[in-house]
This record gives sequence, structure tokens and C-alpha cells, in this order.
Amino acid sequence: MDMQAAAERSDAILDDVLREIRPELRWTHGPTTVGSCDVSRRRVVMTDISASRRGNLLGVVDRFWRTRGYRMTVVNNDAEFPAIYARTSDGFGVRLRIGGQGQAFFQVDTPCVRESEVADSTSQATAPLYEGMELIPRPNIHSDFWSAQTPEVGVTARGD
Repeated sequence: MDMQAAAERSDAILDDVLREIRPELRWTHGPTTVGSCDVSRRRVVMTDISASRRGNLLGVVDRFWRTRGYRMTVVNNDAEFPAIYARTSDGFGVRLRIGGQGQAFFQVDTPCVRESEVADSTSQATAPLYEGMELIPRPNIHSDFWSAQTPEVGVTARGD
């Protein structure tokens, strides 16, 4: 596998998890980074996720990744900045972490692969791309569900 194929596999992993989350999260592309033999793809969630709903999101993603056979490697239950990390059976590292103001960040890190050029992702973002801006802003899209200030019980990934 070369870096481009690994980047495409990373995009598929990210597309799959984001497609399963309901109601839909709005996201934009984060930076792609290329190392000496690996690639990292990122998605930055622009939906405002309240402190009350962060656990719902982490639970949905955790269950979905487990149904895909991913091995959970780290679960950080920090109240303000929780995160989950997992590994696919083919060696891709995946993570969801919650940052400042509840902004969610998805990332996939590839295993070491053959060097090649890496094109931009062809996945269609569901929020503005913020091209030309130095930094992606904090979450700025309201969701009646994800931005609500009360916890929701029984949220699942689509298909559960």
C-alpha cells in the first residue's frame, strides 16, 4: 500500500463513522500531514456539542468502532476533554477527542506505507472549508440535538 491508498483508506474510515452518527454532525477537513512513511487525515466537527451531549457522541463512536472490530487502545474519561483511541485490524490508528468549547476532532493515522504523493481528500465536507484561513474556528453550527444542554439517553449509531 502506498501513501495515497492509505490516505483513501483513512478517508473511508472517517466517512463511515461520520455517516453513522445521527443526527448528522457538520464537519470540515482538518490538515493532512505526511510523515516519512505515514499519513494523518483529520476532520474537525463544526457542530456545537454541549457538555451534556459529549458522552452521547463518544458512546456512539465507541460502539460503532467496536462493531467494526476495532480494538480500543485508550479511553480518556476526562470531564472536559474526553477522548477515545482505537486501532483497526489493518493497523490504522483512529481517534475522537473533544477539545476547547466542545469541538470534536476525528483523526486517522496510517501504518508505515510506501512513499508516494498524497492528494487532498475527495470526501465532501458538510461545513465550510475555511480555505485561506490560518485556523479553523471553534464550533459555530447549532444542532437542536447535539447543542442541547440536557443529556439524552439511548442514542445509537444508525443501524443499531
